[in-house]
Amino acid sequence: MKKIRNVSMTNQVMIATVFGVVVGIIFQEKVESLKVIGDLFLRLIQMSVVVLIMGAVIEAVGSLAAKELGKIGLKVFIWFMGSTILAAVIGVLFGLLIQPGKGIKVNGFEAENIKASTQSLQEIIVDFVPKNIIEAMAQANMIQVIIFSLLFGLALSLIKDKDKNAILLDVVSAFNNVILKMVTLIMKVAPIGIFCLIAPVIGTTGIGVLITLMKFLLTLGISAFLFLIVWLLITALYCKVSVKKLAQNMWRMSVVAFTTTSSAITLPIQIEDGRDKLGISDRISKLVMPLGMTLNSNGLAMFLSLAIVTFAQFYNIQMGIGELIKAVLLSTLACLGTVVVPGGGLVALATVMPMLGLPTESIALLAGIDWFSGMFRTVLNVDADTTVALIIAADENELDYDVFNM
Repeated sequence: MKKIRNVSMTNQVMIATVFGVVVGIIFQEKVESLKVIGDLFLRLIQMSVVVLIMGAVIEAVGSLAAKELGKIGLKVFIWFMGSTILAAVIGVLFGLLIQPGKGIKVNGFEAENIKASTQSLQEIIVDFVPKNIIEAMAQANMIQVIIFSLLFGLALSLIKDKDKNAILLDVVSAFNNVILKMVTLIMKVAPIGIFCLIAPVIGTTGIGVLITLMKFLLTLGISAFLFLIVWLLITALYCKVSVKKLAQNMWRMSVVAFTTTSSAITLPIQIEDGRDKLGISDRISKLVMPLGMTLNSNGLAMFLSLAIVTFAQFYNIQMGIGELIKAVLLSTLACLGTVVVPGGGLVALATVMPMLGLPTESIALLAGIDWFSGMFRTVLNVDADTTVALIIAADENELDYDVFNM
């Protein structure tokens, strides 16, 4: 028992993942009932996500002077857009190179109940702002929650500077500490929860669909791996740190992201490791990471651009330079305000497919492997958000190199 307790949480999660795959293959549909426990674990984490994000953004913005927020905000936006566009471009390039859409044959597939967005660009922009913050919180509309939190934090910052009164900011900070502690306690049962999530997925889906679409998954995995290497090198050079140490310090959050397929669930671990392993100040991490979770979806951008190229190959549709550029831009824009829990990728795909003249019913081809492609997407999302926070911290002289090199 003592030896088990000495195994790190990261290793426990990895063991649980492998064990879940093996049990799912052996027992197949018999383990479907375990999904209840896995769903309970997800809900325990998800129930605090909205208030965690809201509190983190309010505290981060409220702690800043107004002019600091404008300067940092511009830097964050530039790095977010740069990383997302790079991910989408790599997805297109590897789609053209490996051609995963050639030879995919699935007979009798039916479309899932996924509807593309019918909103105009104007309606999408207006929908960024909540009519009712309570309703936005109840619906877990992250982009609306963040817009409210930014304005609330800005107002709090102005009042703090003018009246020299930080009582409410202290209350928000204390509340955030309680939420983080609660999530930390829940994460102690993460190996059990993750095992009970993965085993039923493998058991009910089977490895047949994986074999059929293995080429797409393999292409996505190679693209994600290359992006991470390039992006970590860029970050290490910019921040003047060891790329090997950077990868080591981000290992735990990457494993949690890979196994849960949820940026929201990984966020508490991300903030904790950002402070304790990477040396990022709380002020920067609590501002950049929640924003990145909603606005910077590198993994989704890569998934969408690769899926577009794959389906074009599947239907023998030739894509010129103009269509490929459009695919990159649409994949980048579709990431704004995307759902941060498993399944959001299919909804985003249903939104961009009609804009390029591709049939939405073909989305069903990827629905069966959405969980597995979500593993790669989430790792890219989480790691890119963290590295941007590291870059901003280095720029603002709020990166503790002693903590990073411990």
